[in-house]
Amino acid sequence: MIKLKNLLSKKALNEGVYDPGILKCIFLAGGPGSGKSKVSHDIFGISDTLSFSAGGLKIINSDTAFETQLKKNGIDPKDLAKIEVENPDLWDTITKDPHGARETAKRTTLGIKAFYEAGRIGMIIDGTGDDVLKIRTQKERAESLGYDTYMVFVNTSLEVAKFRNSKRDRVLPENLLVPIWKECQNNLGKFQTMFGGGFRIVDNTNNGNNVTPDIQKAVDEFIRKPIRNGIGKQWMLNATALKNANIIKR
Repeated sequence: MIKLKNLLSKKALNEGVYDPGILKCIFLAGGPGSGKSKVSHDIFGISDTLSFSAGGLKIINSDTAFETQLKKNGIDPKDLAKIEVENPDLWDTITKDPHGARETAKRTTLGIKAFYEAGRIGMIIDGTGDDVLKIRTQKERAESLGYDTYMVFVNTSLEVAKFRNSKRDRVLPENLLVPIWKECQNNLGKFQTMFGGGFRIVDNTNNGNNVTPDIQKAVDEFIRKPIRNGIGKQWMLNATALKNANIIKR
């Protein structure tokens, strides 16, 4: 396992040092039904069949892994709301059991994230935004590794969120959706303070492409700009020196 970990770290470093999105970490936040997947496609070109952006950033999304685990166990993600009400034992197995779909998906996602971090590969962390402490912790970790950080918050009305949620592959029960939506709204100001100038809101209430030219320009500039984080600058110097010395193959 140690040899494998070292091999993966070298592979990640080899890929990452010349990656155009290296050491850039963008948080994509928004409640269930906000349409983050659509916005992710419009800004970054990411889709169901493409897990990385033109700028080199890789998507981190535990929901994708969760849905994969559900399907592997013969469970239709659309049935989750019904399962919670009609079969609480199965619901607990899915969401709380250490070997259940949710926890397995979390471990898978953390493993992928650790691989990207080893090479300081650019990441888009797709989450909800109802837990400020969780995002603050993730932001601080990313910055401690040398990443510059940014947030795109996808916003929508509660009515639209409910409608879109009902059409998703994985339908969230309304008694969970509403509190999460409200928490996301309450956290908007906290995220603005946390990320400062590196924060943009996409109003995604209407259908269509709601990514305005100024938002697209701001995100593109963040990805293209030289790394500002001092830890990241030093990491780049060290990684480049290793490559130039042929310690890590090009």
